[in-house]
Amino acid sequence: MDFIETYHLSGLLVGLVLFLIIGLFHPLVIKGEYYFGVKCWWVFLVLGIVFSLLSVMIENNTLSILMGVVAFSSFWSIGEVFEQRNRVEKGWFPKREKKKH
Repeated sequence: MDFIETYHLSGLLVGLVLFLIIGLFHPLVIKGEYYFGVKCWWVFLVLGIVFSLLSVMIENNTLSILMGVVAFSSFWSIGEVFEQRNRVEKGWFPKREKKKH
Protein backbone atom coordinates (compact mmCIF):
# COMPACT_ATOMS: atom_id res chain seq x y z
CA MET A 1 0.00 0.00 0.00
CA ASP A 2 2.94 2.34 0.51
CA PHE A 3 3.74 2.23 -3.21
CA ILE A 4 0.15 3.15 -4.07
CA GLU A 5 0.09 6.00 -1.55
CA THR A 6 3.55 7.27 -2.54
CA TYR A 7 2.67 7.52 -6.22
CA HIS A 8 -0.93 8.69 -5.62
CA LEU A 9 -2.44 5.68 -7.38
CA SER A 10 -5.39 5.20 -5.01
CA GLY A 11 -7.90 6.69 -7.44
CA LEU A 12 -6.75 4.47 -10.27
CA LEU A 13 -6.79 1.42 -8.01
CA VAL A 14 -10.32 2.15 -6.79
CA GLY A 15 -11.47 2.72 -10.38
CA LEU A 16 -9.93 -0.56 -11.56
CA VAL A 17 -11.35 -2.57 -8.66
CA LEU A 18 -14.77 -0.95 -9.12
CA PHE A 19 -14.70 -2.00 -12.78
CA LEU A 20 -13.80 -5.57 -11.76
CA ILE A 21 -16.45 -5.67 -9.02
CA ILE A 22 -19.18 -4.59 -11.44
CA GLY A 23 -17.89 -7.20 -13.88
CA LEU A 24 -18.12 -9.84 -11.15
CA PHE A 25 -21.50 -8.90 -9.72
CA HIS A 26 -23.26 -8.79 -13.11
CA PRO A 27 -22.86 -12.55 -13.74
CA LEU A 28 -23.43 -13.32 -10.03
CA VAL A 29 -26.86 -11.72 -10.27
CA ILE A 30 -27.67 -13.55 -13.51
CA LYS A 31 -26.50 -16.95 -12.24
CA GLY A 32 -28.04 -16.43 -8.80
CA GLU A 33 -31.45 -15.70 -10.28
CA TYR A 34 -31.11 -18.54 -12.79
CA TYR A 35 -30.28 -21.22 -10.22
CA PHE A 36 -32.04 -19.94 -7.10
CA GLY A 37 -34.61 -17.38 -8.26
CA VAL A 38 -35.13 -14.17 -6.32
CA LYS A 39 -34.72 -15.97 -3.00
CA CYS A 40 -30.94 -15.45 -3.32
CA TRP A 41 -31.40 -11.76 -2.49
CA TRP A 42 -30.52 -12.32 1.17
CA VAL A 43 -26.99 -13.48 0.21
CA PHE A 44 -26.36 -10.04 -1.28
CA LEU A 45 -27.82 -8.45 1.86
CA VAL A 46 -25.45 -10.41 4.11
CA LEU A 47 -22.49 -9.56 1.86
CA GLY A 48 -23.47 -5.90 1.97
CA ILE A 49 -23.67 -5.87 5.74
CA VAL A 50 -20.36 -7.73 6.19
CA PHE A 51 -18.49 -5.46 3.79
CA SER A 52 -20.08 -2.35 5.35
CA LEU A 53 -18.76 -3.44 8.73
CA LEU A 54 -15.33 -4.16 7.24
CA SER A 55 -15.34 -0.73 5.63
CA VAL A 56 -15.76 1.06 8.94
CA MET A 57 -13.31 -1.21 10.76
CA ILE A 58 -10.39 -0.91 8.33
CA GLU A 59 -8.11 2.06 8.96
CA ASN A 60 -6.50 2.21 5.52
CA ASN A 61 -8.52 4.66 3.41
CA THR A 62 -8.11 2.86 0.09
CA LEU A 63 -9.07 -0.55 1.49
CA SER A 64 -11.96 0.99 3.41
CA ILE A 65 -13.26 2.57 0.19
CA LEU A 66 -12.95 -0.74 -1.66
CA MET A 67 -14.90 -2.54 1.08
CA GLY A 68 -17.58 0.15 0.79
CA VAL A 69 -17.73 -0.34 -2.97
CA VAL A 70 -18.26 -4.09 -2.51
CA ALA A 71 -20.89 -3.38 0.16
CA PHE A 72 -22.98 -1.08 -1.99
CA SER A 73 -22.53 -3.25 -5.06
CA SER A 74 -24.02 -6.04 -2.96
CA PHE A 75 -26.93 -3.85 -1.87
CA TRP A 76 -27.51 -2.76 -5.48
CA SER A 77 -27.55 -6.42 -6.55
CA ILE A 78 -30.61 -7.07 -4.38
CA GLY A 79 -32.70 -4.91 -6.68
CA GLU A 80 -30.97 -6.33 -9.74
CA VAL A 81 -32.00 -9.88 -8.81
CA PHE A 82 -35.65 -8.80 -8.97
CA GLU A 83 -35.00 -6.90 -12.21
CA GLN A 84 -33.33 -10.00 -13.62
CA ARG A 85 -36.53 -11.95 -12.94
CA ASN A 86 -38.38 -9.36 -15.04
CA ARG A 87 -35.80 -9.64 -17.83
CA VAL A 88 -36.23 -13.43 -17.83
CA GLU A 89 -40.01 -13.06 -18.02
CA LYS A 90 -39.58 -10.76 -21.04
CA GLY A 91 -37.46 -13.45 -22.71
CA TRP A 92 -34.23 -11.46 -22.65
CA PHE A 93 -32.48 -14.20 -20.65
CA PRO A 94 -33.10 -17.96 -20.58
CA LYS A 95 -35.41 -19.42 -17.98
CA ARG A 96 -34.25 -22.48 -16.06
CA GLU A 97 -36.45 -25.45 -16.74
CA LYS A 98 -37.48 -27.62 -13.80
CA LYS A 99 -36.07 -31.16 -13.92
CA LYS A 100 -38.63 -33.89 -14.42
CA HIS A 101 -38.11 -37.06 -12.41
